[in-house]
Amino acid sequence: MSAEEFDRMFDDGEDIDAYIDWSKATRPGLVPKRVNVDFPSHAVAQLDREARRRGVTRQALIKMWITDKLDALEPARS
Repeated sequence: MSAEEFDRMFDDGEDIDAYIDWSKATRPGLVPKRVNVDFPSHAVAQLDREARRRGVTRQALIKMWITDKLDALEPARS
């Protein structure tokens, strides 16, 4: 199959799973990098309460909030 045919199928919303080896898929620029951050215990308790309220993990909540803050900075950088 040509790249053009594959692109057409994708653009048309056709099922392209049979043509992709998902075991080799990567997300360039999204390779996780571990960081450690220390919070006071009262802040962790507040994070945990908010995470439970939203039905997510503490880590997911922190990632959402940091991503939201960084996204808000982008227009200011342009």
